[in-house]
Amino acid sequence: MDQLSMNQVPSLVTYAVGDVTGDGVIDYVYLTALKTADSPYLHRITVFVQDGRTGAVCSVVLPEDSGYEPTLFLGDFTGNRVEDIFISVPTGGSGGIYNHYIYSFAAYTPRLLFDSALYNQQYQYQVTFQDQFKVSVLSEENGLFYIIDISTRDQSYLDEIYDKEGKLKEPITGFVNPLSGMYAIDFDYDGIYELLCYQKIAGRYNADALGYVMNTLGWQHNRFILERQHVAIHGTTKS
Repeated sequence: MDQLSMNQVPSLVTYAVGDVTGDGVIDYVYLTALKTADSPYLHRITVFVQDGRTGAVCSVVLPEDSGYEPTLFLGDFTGNRVEDIFISVPTGGSGGIYNHYIYSFAAYTPRLLFDSALYNQQYQYQVTFQDQFKVSVLSEENGLFYIIDISTRDQSYLDEIYDKEGKLKEPITGFVNPLSGMYAIDFDYDGIYELLCYQKIAGRYNADALGYVMNTLGWQHNRFILERQHVAIHGTTKS
């Protein structure tokens, strides 16, 4: 059998069990993909749901269906007491970016509840270096403004950016990476999961990490909305 033929046979990547259709009977959820020879990279990642009551099978190919080692989690994100399907797929890029999806299969009807591509379009930021060793971060979604103090960075780093009076030598902008880590957490202990989303704040280049935007999303009015937002910074040993 040649390589092309081998790659046309989907392989089971991971699976989970739970009531995702809402009929009180345990269902079976599978992730399959086409494997690449001599590589962990996967193509055509697909979620299959087998109805535990009838045995019928329904499948959905992920919008971005390639990546590495996808993970699967079942939990109730909407409050209807039916488990939803949370899928995370590392893209393999240097920025640690993931594609995340949440599907509902309630009443055996697939519905996409969360798509990280749409999240990245909605949550935009402006990162701007300021005089006196500061960087501002503006969250366009809610209008909140954050200031990061970079005065404890290495002197050689600061000397590249500022003059002796702490003035910028030239305008510099940074950026916020697309969504990387996203975690299901039941903050309220009510059996309904929220989403904790991490996005790295970068300065002049991606390795110039300044901190993270941390957004908490909850399901309200038939969609995920921003409930809380924080900016986390890295600690320092410099006094």
